[in-house]
Amino acid sequence: MAIYHCSIKIISRGKGKSAVAAAYRSGETLTNHYDGVTHDFTRKGGIVHTEILLPPHAPPDFADRSILWNSVEKMQTAILRRRTDQSA
Repeated sequence: MAIYHCSIKIISRGKGKSAVAAAYRSGETLTNHYDGVTHDFTRKGGIVHTEILLPPHAPPDFADRSILWNSVEKMQTAILRRRTDQSA
């Protein structure tokens, strides 16, 4: 009998993790536009299924994992910059 296991973790750039690097679970090659590093996880084993679920109003481009995570990085950077500017 198979036993199902699911592990979900929050990954934060503030703790030294990149949103694009966090997508390594997909087993794909992704370029992080934040620092220009290309992460190649195509040799990672144990990946049974990957999927991006989008709400109906989300931009269709977000179905591409690289575009999605680089957009997240861009928004996080803008929000952090705005917070820093407001507190100065």
